[in-house]
Amino acid sequence: MTRSPKEEIEALRAEIRRHERLYYVSDSPEISDGEFDALMARLKALEAAHPELASDDSPTRRVGGERSNTFAPVPHRVPMLSLDNCYSAEEFLEWHERVRKGLKDEPFEMVVEAKIDGLSCSIEYEKGKLVRASTRGDGETGEDVTLNVRTIRSVPLRLDLARPPAAFEARGEVYMDKKDFERLREAALEAGEEPFVNPRNAAAGSLRQKDPAVTAARKLKFIVHSYGYLDGMTEPDSHWEYLNICRGLGYNISTIGSRPCRSAAEVLEFYKEYAEKRFALPYEIDGLVVKVDSFRQRALLGFTSKSPRWAIAFKYPAQQATTVLKNVVYSVGRTGAITPVAELEPVKCGGVTISSATLHNFDEVERLGLKIGDRVVIERAGEVIPKVVKAVPGARTGGEKEIKPPRACPSCGAEVFRDEEEVAFRCVNPSCPVQFKRSLLHFASRDAMNIEGFGESSVEQLVDKGLVRGFPDIYRLKKEDLLGLELFKDRKSVNLLAQIEGSKAQPLSRLIYALGIRHIGEKNARVLAGHFRTMDAFMKAGAEELARVPDIGPVIAEAVAEFFKSEATRRMVEELGRLGLRLDEPERASGGKLEGKTFVFTGELRTLTRDEAQARVRGLGGKETSSVSGKTSYVVVGADPGSKYDKARKLGVPVLTEEEFLKLIQ
Repeated sequence: MTRSPKEEIEALRAEIRRHERLYYVSDSPEISDGEFDALMARLKALEAAHPELASDDSPTRRVGGERSNTFAPVPHRVPMLSLDNCYSAEEFLEWHERVRKGLKDEPFEMVVEAKIDGLSCSIEYEKGKLVRASTRGDGETGEDVTLNVRTIRSVPLRLDLARPPAAFEARGEVYMDKKDFERLREAALEAGEEPFVNPRNAAAGSLRQKDPAVTAARKLKFIVHSYGYLDGMTEPDSHWEYLNICRGLGYNISTIGSRPCRSAAEVLEFYKEYAEKRFALPYEIDGLVVKVDSFRQRALLGFTSKSPRWAIAFKYPAQQATTVLKNVVYSVGRTGAITPVAELEPVKCGGVTISSATLHNFDEVERLGLKIGDRVVIERAGEVIPKVVKAVPGARTGGEKEIKPPRACPSCGAEVFRDEEEVAFRCVNPSCPVQFKRSLLHFASRDAMNIEGFGESSVEQLVDKGLVRGFPDIYRLKKEDLLGLELFKDRKSVNLLAQIEGSKAQPLSRLIYALGIRHIGEKNARVLAGHFRTMDAFMKAGAEELARVPDIGPVIAEAVAEFFKSEATRRMVEELGRLGLRLDEPERASGGKLEGKTFVFTGELRTLTRDEAQARVRGLGGKETSSVSGKTSYVVVGADPGSKYDKARKLGVPVLTEEEFLKLIQ
């Protein structure tokens, strides 16, 4: 019997979904890659011939033609809270006892799952079709990453149900397997690019690509670990039941969470068992997550302001190992700060081989009493950079050597200087090659001039070939300059030049931050730009005038005055203006709801970060400052407020809770 095109397309889609699930979820493929590709090619041909039968949830539509220029905010229907941590059996038993008391000795079961080191993500469906995916963000609002999540093969584009629910949200972790991370890292090194530090950073960076095709090539995976919401279907009674529903819908669930645990002793045995087994897992984990299974009991236990009382992350302690400190080399930072870095005899620690570790500064070297040739203890907690914890003086042979700060910059040979009030030794040569390269990276960074594509490999080549000797040279680059560099093709050159041209419109506050003036962060740059309005007025201000600006103290004022003391610096800034960069700050929008109001924040906010709350105030025409005075309009108080709260009450300044603040800005 001959099938109609519609019937054949639907049959092919169902067959391809089944094979995707067998390959990416069950790890038990039934057909070869070539046979799978043939099925996909047949489906693409049929869909091209019959465009009226197109469907967004077709397997051929995982990677669309769209690109994302922004990651729009997505409010979470149910907050995505973080978990409390514990690091020992004693701390876990304390949590278990709190749960027992909270449930008034009612028996309860727990589910144990791997705490995969990835990025939390919410995936939402309407009538069975994937409509939205978002990151956790601050717990209340995340970023829209739908186009990129659609490329993850272990995420169903539609739910495999005859009568799907009106709305369904699955929450879990986007991650990258160790083997795929190593391939990505090797490819980056071969291309002369800066590789990701670890699988978690790789997953996070891959999920925030503007081009979904790049994300698709990164082989990300998704594993369900949390309940979101469900409309139009009977809700599960327990977490274990929910996981099995998700497994039935085609989702991956934790291979470690094989059964509920009925006692604390079972959990501790589980924890002990995976202390070593975790290194053999295909993905990185930094602990286990223990959850009360029953949803009814979870409701009884409730939440703190930050986390659920019914769950805890049972972390594995930092891994330690002993090795030999072979040498100390020096790394030069953007501001000229020189950091000692330990070269170590390679040693396995926390499942990876470690051959270097930061020593932070020379005061730390002195505090640890380190010498070259020492036997040392190193520590690695999760996926952070390893550090030297202590020396083993008893292992010394007498041949060890003192570690001395450099007298000259290891990059340019210039004199090294140390301010009495600072820890760091610094190179004071503004033409120091390493400093300049890092200054360029800072200048182009997202929070500064935001020149996408102006990364480490680009900077290395542009500086080494003499094409960029100062910030103004960035804006003199031509297409032929870029095409003469490795890795630069026609499209990449055009894209970078467009990014450079677009950066000229950035406001004065971004430029002030981009210049890399010592002690000037993003907030101080906004304050200074808002006060002086133009670069000319900012450059002409002396230290005394600068110090009178709210939130700008004498240390920052001196740093700014010192920076603009140089005639070469002034000429450089003027040249940027002639090249078309904006040298003024746009006027704050008038008529905003909070115009004329000044806010001070103290304590920890639950629904917004401090920066986000301050940005909301500015967006509505208000101002934020760091000190309370009689002129302050409101002090917003979060958890554990400091002395600003006491000062506000003493001065009679109105105090707002976080909830009252949110109502005010809505």
